[in-house]
Amino acid sequence: MKNIIIAIDGYSSCGKSTLAKDLAKCIQYHYVDTGAMYRAVTLFLLQNHIDIYHPELVENALQNIQITFEYDKESQSQFTILNGENIENEIRVNPRVAGTVSEVSAISAVRRFLVQQQQAMGKKKGIVMDGRDIGTVVFPDAELKIFVTADPNIRAQRRLEELAEKGQETTFDEVLANLEKRDLMDSTRADSPLIKADDAIELNNSTLSKEDQLEWILKLVQEKTQISAS
Repeated sequence: MKNIIIAIDGYSSCGKSTLAKDLAKCIQYHYVDTGAMYRAVTLFLLQNHIDIYHPELVENALQNIQITFEYDKESQSQFTILNGENIENEIRVNPRVAGTVSEVSAISAVRRFLVQQQQAMGKKKGIVMDGRDIGTVVFPDAELKIFVTADPNIRAQRRLEELAEKGQETTFDEVLANLEKRDLMDSTRADSPLIKADDAIELNNSTLSKEDQLEWILKLVQEKTQISAS
């Protein structure tokens, strides 16, 4: 039974992270949320008033960024750590981060910086990684690639409910507009745009439950590895 790399790409608010986390837990793989890494960089730049439209300033700032992940067994949750500080909640609910992350993600220096870290994380395989360019740029030779999509209105409603649970008030129209903006930027940027890899398997989860998605992907993983879910 061999360890493999599982790459899960797709649009914002499609539930990629939830699917990846659930899968990693089932097959006892390491999970890496690359979206959190880009959000962490975005938060750092905002907090330090770095002009994201000056690439040299951004590239210099990257030298002061260290991103790690910590897992809490009691809550069974993974936290994003930026320079020793738990920023998990901040990067999920801060509207400035959500509104800026796609622009930051389009900066070549940022992508090079994080892709290098992500590739290092996957050297031993046994990893589930989700993002926008995992199957195309970070791990083009990944043994299993999934591309997740869903109806924009359903994605917006899911995001709205997620924000409401965290105490952030907004409207459906605002959330939908933000998603559409991110989709456009992610799919049209010059550096590593969001596209489906030729050998990726598409998952439209508009009408699927979390349980249905997990069951679907577990079958694919078992075909590749013969790993039994725990």
